[in-house]
Amino acid sequence: MHCAVRGLRENLQMLDTLKKLFTDRAGTSARTEADEEHRLQLATAALLIETSRADRVKDEREFEIIRGAISKTFDMSDDESHALVELADQRVEDSTSYYEFTSLINRNFSAEEKLRVVELMWRVAYVDGDIDKYEEALIRRIADLIHVPHRQFIAAKLKVEQENVNR
Repeated sequence: MHCAVRGLRENLQMLDTLKKLFTDRAGTSARTEADEEHRLQLATAALLIETSRADRVKDEREFEIIRGAISKTFDMSDDESHALVELADQRVEDSTSYYEFTSLINRNFSAEEKLRVVELMWRVAYVDGDIDKYEEALIRRIADLIHVPHRQFIAAKLKVEQENVNR
């Protein structure tokens, strides 16, 4: 029981730390490389959450895909990815544009990493076996904003569709 309480406290402390990092806009000059990495993780998770919301159907399978993708992409524990996705979900709720997310990705990700984000967005959209027109429109818009060429956008879509056919 004591270990569970300590684990919960550590998770809450990590969530508080993440919240402070992502909501503190005043101290931009004091931000460290680790802070930038955390913001990048949040931005990636936020775009995946935006994808899950595009069709206006809440599907827990989408959040499972998001948590797994964040965990694998950023080498996080399940608890860390769960906390980050929860924070990103709150951030998306408060956000008014994609700029805060896409600008971080543009500044910090390579072309391959940007393509990976688009592929992950397709995975979230396809989890229910159908890509809604709003999901596709969102992914197309984000791909444009993070400068993923249309050819690669389509290749990522086809790759994810083929993987789902082969399951």
